[in-house]
Amino acid sequence: MTAPLRCAVLDDFQGAATTLADWSPVTARGVEVVSYPDHLADEDALAARLAGYDILVTLRERVPFPASLLERLPRLKLLVASGMRNSVIDYAAAGRAGVTVCGTASSSTPPVELTWALLLGLARGIVTENTALREGGPWQQTVGADLHGRRLGLLGLGKTGSRVARIGLAFGMEVTAWSQNLTKERAEAEGATLAPSKEALLAGSDFVSVHLALGERTRGLIGAAELALMRPTAYLVNTSRSAIVDQEALLEALRNGRIAGAGLDVFDTEPLPAGHPLRTAPNLLATPHLGYVTRANYATYYGEAVEDVLAFLDGAPVRVLP
Repeated sequence: MTAPLRCAVLDDFQGAATTLADWSPVTARGVEVVSYPDHLADEDALAARLAGYDILVTLRERVPFPASLLERLPRLKLLVASGMRNSVIDYAAAGRAGVTVCGTASSSTPPVELTWALLLGLARGIVTENTALREGGPWQQTVGADLHGRRLGLLGLGKTGSRVARIGLAFGMEVTAWSQNLTKERAEAEGATLAPSKEALLAGSDFVSVHLALGERTRGLIGAAELALMRPTAYLVNTSRSAIVDQEALLEALRNGRIAGAGLDVFDTEPLPAGHPLRTAPNLLATPHLGYVTRANYATYYGEAVEDVLAFLDGAPVRVLP
């Protein structure tokens, strides 16, 4: 007798997978669906937990699937990852193991909104002032940084960066942008000025926001030398990928007051370990990788994950990666 198929949904911290999508068409096909609300970083623990599953649904790039893990999942036949790009799945190893990898759509709107939440929070000292107000502290401690008339420097002007640029213009900011392939015409089409170099953008901006994909050319793009170019009154925001900004160099810049502050939504290790120095770094406004975490985005992720599973069961996989 054939064992029933089993599907695991990983890192479902908020229980959103089963509340924002209807899995009944999957369970009606005899598939058992189990949602895990915790994160396992240890590969041995992951292999032990997941060895009995035929289908896995993973959120973004939170869980790496290298060859060493895939080889320990003998039943796995379908891996669904939210989004259509994933740098932590070994596609070649998945192919060798006979595992189909599928993705889902993803909106760039939520990361745009969180970028501005961080930038505005930094500029107006929201956390400091809210904490003081709630705890009976001093009335007014900070002097806010103006946006109107200041320069917003964008590293990357793609789908997300261009939307950030338009909001900056609405605030009355001067917007400049740079990336290795960005042209003057493309920048001007979004209302931005092309910076002559990365260094010029960093040196001349009051706010710098990172909107680049992680790759060989962008890994470590912002290190100690680049941070030293920024004005001591300038702020850095990164909602893209942690490895684009050297974490240790940023910590030192914050500790030494080299820049006015930073806003982070991405980290080298996620979840960020308890006691990590970034948790107590001065002038840092940080969120636990919430850029894509909205109701509409999760409804898309998990709704299309259901579609991916059903299509696979029908023998016609959709949104196959890479």
